[in-house]
Amino acid sequence: MSASAIRRGLAPRKVTTCAFAALLRISTPSLAFVPPHSVAAFSAAALPGISSASSSPSSLTTRPPSSRICDVRREMSSASASASGGGSVTVAQIPCLDDNYGYLIHDEATGATAAVDTPDAEAYRAELQKRGWTLTHVLNTHHHLDHTGGNVELKTDGKGETRVIGPESERDRIPGIDVGVGQGDSVAVGSAEATVIDVGGHTSGHIAYYFPKEKKVFVGDALFALGCGRMFEGTPEQFWDSLKRLRELPDDTTVYCAHEYTMSNAKFAVSVEPGNAELMSRFEDIKAKRANGEPTVPSNLGEEKRTNPFLRGDLSAEIRKNVGAGDGDAGHDVFAKVRKAKDTFRG
Repeated sequence: MSASAIRRGLAPRKVTTCAFAALLRISTPSLAFVPPHSVAAFSAAALPGISSASSSPSSLTTRPPSSRICDVRREMSSASASASGGGSVTVAQIPCLDDNYGYLIHDEATGATAAVDTPDAEAYRAELQKRGWTLTHVLNTHHHLDHTGGNVELKTDGKGETRVIGPESERDRIPGIDVGVGQGDSVAVGSAEATVIDVGGHTSGHIAYYFPKEKKVFVGDALFALGCGRMFEGTPEQFWDSLKRLRELPDDTTVYCAHEYTMSNAKFAVSVEPGNAELMSRFEDIKAKRANGEPTVPSNLGEEKRTNPFLRGDLSAEIRKNVGAGDGDAGHDVFAKVRKAKDTFRG
């Protein structure tokens, strides 16, 4: 990881560990407490016995002034049998709902299995049964229903053995949450350790899980192939800072995003940077893949840096010109204009 990335707080902080369970170790930094309250879609009445911010063991509610490490011991898989290796983990995609991708992370050495977001409990359940795996952990990126909708069902299936981790600042909106995490915290899946990165903007507390050894990052809706999520809760400054954090990761990082939006994103990208030869070549590849029913996710971060307009507004004069930004505009102002142009694009 670059020195600039470390200055931005991407490197894991020094941690103090306390026991949680055989497969989960937690110690936490000082974080502002967010009082739990009911969420309309996940009220206590709707989910008997489970509030929108579930009560946690006392060892989890204590927050000493040091960073948190969650040791999950798992491995990944997918209902589509689309899998990729790297380091000690295998990642498998689960296509579900209309255009979502979910992920399972499985660790052969320990048998631990983590889900990254839970768009569809039944899709995960079917894959877990097929593989003979037991879900021990859920890693949520943000609170939206198409990322947390299966939390409670899958946690219930686990009969007390499945723990839900998610953004601390969205704790009151994450159903079934046990542990809140934030920037610089560490989550270990088997032998693979992820750093939590603050990527707020799409939602205020959105986080990503970056596995440096395995060269993988799970970004939810913060970054898409050739796009990024809509700015529902954040500000342009916040979202741009988030994208810059992701842009500082190594080029050979594999990006696992949560939606198959690449075709529409590509059409917009070529409209604002038609002079980018690599982008035009990538667009042809995307069209061929989609014509054959193939996924375009995951993607390569280096390729995103060279072709994704949301990562290039401060670098490309062509993009700035086509979205009406000046050469002297700050990066977040250029980003805001690119985001506005995409929001109104009809291509």
